[in-house]
Amino acid sequence: MAGGAARIFVSHLAGAPVFDPSGDQVGRVRDLVAMLRVGRRPPRVLGLVVEVIGRRRIFLPMTRVTGVESGQVITTGVLNVRRFEQRPTERLVLGELLDRRVRLVDGGDEVTVLDVAMRQLPARRDWEIDRVFVRRGARGALRRKGETLTVEWSAVTGFSLEEVGQGAESLVATFERMRPADLANALHHLTPKRRAEVAAALHDDRLADVLEELPEDDRIEILGKLKAERAADVLEAMDPDDAADLLSELPEDEKERLLTLMRPDDAADVRRLMSYEERTAGGLMTTEPIVLRPDATVADALARVRQQDLSPALAAQVYVCRPPDETPTGKFLGTVHFQRLLRDPPFTLVSAIVDTDLEPLSPDTPLPVVTSHLAAYNLVAAPVVDDSGSLLGAVTVDDVLDHLLPEDWRETEFGPEAEREAAHGA
Repeated sequence: MAGGAARIFVSHLAGAPVFDPSGDQVGRVRDLVAMLRVGRRPPRVLGLVVEVIGRRRIFLPMTRVTGVESGQVITTGVLNVRRFEQRPTERLVLGELLDRRVRLVDGGDEVTVLDVAMRQLPARRDWEIDRVFVRRGARGALRRKGETLTVEWSAVTGFSLEEVGQGAESLVATFERMRPADLANALHHLTPKRRAEVAAALHDDRLADVLEELPEDDRIEILGKLKAERAADVLEAMDPDDAADLLSELPEDEKERLLTLMRPDDAADVRRLMSYEERTAGGLMTTEPIVLRPDATVADALARVRQQDLSPALAAQVYVCRPPDETPTGKFLGTVHFQRLLRDPPFTLVSAIVDTDLEPLSPDTPLPVVTSHLAAYNLVAAPVVDDSGSLLGAVTVDDVLDHLLPEDWRETEFGPEAEREAAHGA
């Protein structure tokens, strides 16, 4: 590493790519592992928790790190693909040290840990945490308020104590650039206490996105620790089909209480989805596809497709229907695919380019037929229409995959490394 004594704040390493000597990326940093020492001696950094292919988390010792610079980590190329398991004497730096309330030795002021810095010891390959970036002021204050200062590790006390009421602002800020699926994976590997603290600190929309990616047990656990009013707000922010799936796992009285607290329109969509069998087009569909009237133009359609909160599958086509514009709509006229929108002038009416060749799905279409339909016609989504010809929603390929994969697929290793391990174990 150039300038071996250089100091690195650990929040800058969250999500940093990890490369082998040939320049091939082998994973991303998800946390750092440190060992606290007696007295006020700086903790030793043992290694990195690296997420490799298949979301497997492995331990990369610092002795196999040859460079940490420009937001990336270079390794010797030798990786042990055994799953990382935290030992009792170890601490996860991002997951357990940030947001901790500690005290300054000089004066006894209580402060919140925003970040810590590590450095490589001269003439050695060992690393230690020697600086702590803290903020004075009560917990919950905005990060931009209150005095911040960087002090020596020995200048604070309280890291060795069992944490009670640890905040989550700094950890959330560290993870803010993660995709929802990656943040969900990070949450899954936290302790239940820490997971609840991070969930409480996330905004409703962000938490909704993350809940959609979590294993079922984690989703139920997090929702159960939220106040009922906030739980209802988060359910409103979720895709209706995901909210329906989550609510269906709750006891009947709790489910009804949350539905009552939700906005009537949102609750009506969820109740409608819950009325269908789970493994049918009606049970799989979302009730919020892009719906346009026949007199809408290609320009109107493209403006809707550009909406940032749309999934790629839902943005791949628009559905042309007579009013009303919200599901269940008036008569379904057909589909306009995104590629067709790119080929026609902006002033073209969508009714002039609608695709009527493909039959829509009925809400009671079973999952195997839905899967075959998407595969046979190379579709990423398909409309669901009732007997009266009204559009009820759309089934997307990601919802189908969720029901085709094993129930524990979010916790199961997959990809080349998992296949290699399975082969060795056979």
